[in-house]
Amino acid sequence: MPLIESQPDALSGVYARSLFELAEAKGGQEKAEKTLGELEDVIELARGDARFSEFLSSRVLGADSRDEALVRIFEGKITGVTLRFLRLLNKKGRLGLLIPIVSAFDRIVQERFGRVEVDVYTPGPVGADELRRLKERLGATLGKEVIVHPYTDTSMIGGIRLRIGDQLVDASVSTRLRKMRDQLEQRGGAQIRANARRIIEEPGGN
Repeated sequence: MPLIESQPDALSGVYARSLFELAEAKGGQEKAEKTLGELEDVIELARGDARFSEFLSSRVLGADSRDEALVRIFEGKITGVTLRFLRLLNKKGRLGLLIPIVSAFDRIVQERFGRVEVDVYTPGPVGADELRRLKERLGATLGKEVIVHPYTDTSMIGGIRLRIGDQLVDASVSTRLRKMRDQLEQRGGAQIRANARRIIEEPGGN
């Protein structure tokens, strides 16, 4: 079973917060960001190697055997904080939740140090200049340094969709068309009801 690809939940947030407090206490912003980078590297390795992903999340492999393997693989290659955290997740049977935990940790790091990550979805690739202008506008609006992650969504007709943390800002053409349709349907139904009421209330109406 591969690592679980999901949004952070309350449990992920608890582990992420504990890790952030530990990393910040060990070395402030630099340590927190280094820990984040190392964990993201582990996730990228798992995403590119199905066997390694299975190793991290398998329920068949015993925790003790996996702990020994984690030490052999990572000791001397990542910092002690990161390795101890991986071993803790393994001990608690939560290593399969590494992706949502790291996602929650990333949000904490960005918020704590005045940055915000924004996922930008467009129907096609966006040029560097347009992304830069968007980043500047978002930064001025949010009052934080914005880190933009561009994605292409071919199902979109046009426009743009932004995900800022848990908030989705949808300005795509398909969404605007759907809202217009809903408004027309609502207004149309209201108009029909109004006409019917007027006819009924008119003298002699049947």
